[in-house]
Amino acid sequence: MTKNYDDIDAKLINHLQNGFPICDLPYLDVANELGLTESDILERLKKLLENGTLTRFGALYHAEKMGGALTLAAIKVPQSDFENVTEIVNSFPEVAHNYARNHALNMWFVVATETLEQLTKTLADIEQQTGLTVFNMPKINEYFVGLKLEA
Repeated sequence: MTKNYDDIDAKLINHLQNGFPICDLPYLDVANELGLTESDILERLKKLLENGTLTRFGALYHAEKMGGALTLAAIKVPQSDFENVTEIVNSFPEVAHNYARNHALNMWFVVATETLEQLTKTLADIEQQTGLTVFNMPKINEYFVGLKLEA
């Protein structure tokens, strides 16, 4: 696998896993902390998103505390159709992230919506567009695990 980032990008990625400043100029704040310029931070984030090193950069909201709905879902995808199904699932803005697993249910993804009705509709739409059964696995309990992945 080709590495699509340099040591400064890795430092930026690792830094941002610890949080993002809530202030008038958050990118400038990060730049100052890392000894870079604001435009350098913005360009690097844009490049990391474009080359696929990062698939998403943005806030993660606790949908249920905001009155919304959230679930973990899984699909059993034929390997020959995995890329196509990935594109379909990822085309839904309600899908927060999607990943492959070495399991009979080999595609797992998180769906967050404003209402339970929207969640139900999104899962049904994914089933309709993929032609595959979506297994809905809503959480029963929530645990915080402070996982940080070093780039």
